[in-house]
Amino acid sequence: MSLPLHLMRHAEEVAFVRLDAGAEPEFDWRTGPLASITYTDSETSVVCAYAAVPDGATVEGPLTAFEIAGPLDFATVGVLAGLLDPLAAQGISILAMSTYDTDWILVESQHADEAMAIWKRDGNTAAPARLSGGAS
Repeated sequence: MSLPLHLMRHAEEVAFVRLDAGAEPEFDWRTGPLASITYTDSETSVVCAYAAVPDGATVEGPLTAFEIAGPLDFATVGVLAGLLDPLAAQGISILAMSTYDTDWILVESQHADEAMAIWKRDGNTAAPARLSGGAS
């Protein structure tokens, strides 16, 4: 992907939770900037606000969610590769997810600033999802 992209960094940290196959979450997983549940024959996976995860859960996180400004055209090729290859070269692990309109990149929160710096160095824009400011 050669066009510069705009990535929005969400302030609320998220988690990636593993449940047994067929299990339904017994906590409010529909929270955070991104909430998703996926069922397979071998597991149930949940992405939700980190603060919503109960003690004792099998979890990865806290993670910082970056949303690629969209909607993205389905015919566009290489969006994630162009963003993720530079992170892999620096040893930064990610979880990529897609919605109908766009892609999301979840980065361990301890590496979020470094990921932003890499994307900016490569000509992309990375900024908070919600800008704050004083009264105008």
